[in-house]
Amino acid sequence: MEKVYDNRKYNKRQLGSQYEKKAGEYLVSLGYEIVEYNFRCRMGEIDIIARDGEYLVFCEVKYRKGAAMGHPSEAVGVRKQRVISKCAAWYLAKNGMDGTACRFDVVSIEGRDITLIKNAFEYMGE
Repeated sequence: MEKVYDNRKYNKRQLGSQYEKKAGEYLVSLGYEIVEYNFRCRMGEIDIIARDGEYLVFCEVKYRKGAAMGHPSEAVGVRKQRVISKCAAWYLAKNGMDGTACRFDVVSIEGRDITLIKNAFEYMGE
């Protein structure tokens, strides 16, 4: 049976992947080493997992065409932070990396401007 996709959702996912790659290239230019794109588990997804020196960094990528919808980083609210934190904890446990120094960064892309917010939020565990 042929799969039928909602074009808007499919195109949005394609667009998201393009901006995640752009964010990854930006992080590499800053000295990060990309470990994985689009890590998925039953709790959710992390856009980019990277190494920055001693840190394992869990990155959320947000894009906006312009300022009308607010700054992209504003879209990483408490709920999203909890999801990313749970995914990160699962990733660390799955890979036997308990005790690994990690942090949570946000890469905001607004038009052509890219901004990195290091340590954008703290772990939101239970």
